[in-house]
Amino acid sequence: MRNLLLPFAVLLACSTSLLAQSRGSVQISGDTKVSELVEKHIEFNEKVKTAPGYRIQIAKPSGVNSKSQAFAQKQQFLEEYPEMTAYIIFDEPNFKVKVGDFVTRLDAYVFMQKIKNTYTSSTILKHNVYPIRWNPEDFIPEDDLEQ
Repeated sequence: MRNLLLPFAVLLACSTSLLAQSRGSVQISGDTKVSELVEKHIEFNEKVKTAPGYRIQIAKPSGVNSKSQAFAQKQQFLEEYPEMTAYIIFDEPNFKVKVGDFVTRLDAYVFMQKIKNTYTSSTILKHNVYPIRWNPEDFIPEDDLEQ
């Protein structure tokens, strides 16, 4: 019994000294340029609304009249699908016509199935960012969720 009492007393003494630590405050000091950089980053993110997404490349004309062909393809597409967006990208030496702002690859694939008969060389491409287009009427206010 005495053999158990001594380790228990030592353990009790150590644990009370651990609990006796005082609470303090921590002050972090650093370069003010870091906080300025963080503020600029926050400001930029508030202005630029982007997200990862997908686009469909419907044409990649090359040659002498590639620019005019690209603009003609874009115009033709917008006449057929006025609700969609279309972009002309100059990737030297070619012009590329890309359409849509799709959030998922599946959304892009579904739309590509609609247009594949007209635009046979269309391919889905991942884009790092695209402009977010949203309709405020599509969202439910948080107040309505509580009911």
